[in-house]
Amino acid sequence: MSASYSDIQSLLGDRAESLLGHSCTTIAKERLHLPGNDWIDRVHGQSDRPTRALGGLQAMLGHGRLANTGYVSILPVDQGIEHTGGASFAPNPDYFDPAKIVELAMEGGCNAVASTLGVLGMVARKYAHRIPFMVKLNHNESLSYPNFYDQTMFASVDQAFDMGAQAVGATIYFGSHESRRQIMEISEAFGRAHELGMATVLWCYLRNGAFKKDGVDYHDAADLTGQANHLGVTIQADIVKQKLPTKNNPGFTDISFGKTHDKVYSELSSDHPIDMTRYQIANSYMGRAGLINSGGASGSNDLAQAVETAVVNKRAGGMGLISGRKAFQKPMAEGIQLLNAIQDVYLCDEVTIA
Repeated sequence: MSASYSDIQSLLGDRAESLLGHSCTTIAKERLHLPGNDWIDRVHGQSDRPTRALGGLQAMLGHGRLANTGYVSILPVDQGIEHTGGASFAPNPDYFDPAKIVELAMEGGCNAVASTLGVLGMVARKYAHRIPFMVKLNHNESLSYPNFYDQTMFASVDQAFDMGAQAVGATIYFGSHESRRQIMEISEAFGRAHELGMATVLWCYLRNGAFKKDGVDYHDAADLTGQANHLGVTIQADIVKQKLPTKNNPGFTDISFGKTHDKVYSELSSDHPIDMTRYQIANSYMGRAGLINSGGASGSNDLAQAVETAVVNKRAGGMGLISGRKAFQKPMAEGIQLLNAIQDVYLCDEVTIA
């Protein structure tokens, strides 16, 4: 049974009125290419994507509790490499087992499960035909000492295709010294994925010490993350993953870097999280590439935080959520409950586009 509008209001608490009652006056919703059951026909059906690639995208959009709504709920579990297996799975050691990861995505009603070549390949013959696989091609790993931040290819597109994956995912650390190489690697990989009939999803993250200044961290500023999205869709990411923006400070101006325009902050965005997220969507070709926001780290109030993030994403015009640690660092029943709560926001007709 799906949660009701009143259930969502209750989970949002004193944030309910601000988030559910907000009217966006920055970039009008009529300018956006909004999710819907015809989104592929309206948007990617007009592009140069091979017809096989449209099939891979449809496989994801047509699966799980959100099937054929235009929205997606994805379980990502690559943190065993990104953060170490111990840091990721000690809270629930069951998820050292790849089968448990896929089972959580299936039981949780997700559109797809995203993980490493090793995790998905280990159980591909059992599960690849039962839920869309998204193979994460590159990773940062934290065993190298001293630590450094780079994304290294761990898998090839052809390996993902051979195991029966419907999509590939990748990360680019935009702003890093290594980003130019990553852009070239992933642009080539995404082209190959489309040729083979797989959808492409890009984690458009920022990494540069200079993006922190005077105690302010601009890695989640609306202007910088929006530009990261704009670079991501340039290499034909079908869907971009981005952190939810938390500040509308003029990041480009404050750190004296890059180029911007006063209207970005006065007319195209505001301090409201829905308006900031809409600016991310505007940079994603006005929604022609879907925006999914990340669920963030696990904490003490995960259910309410996940629902709030889903409300912001949906009301901004986004395509869904990709939430991992909040789900898999709990007993499976609680993880399923959290994933379902996220999906319920997108199934609730009363949560509308702002």
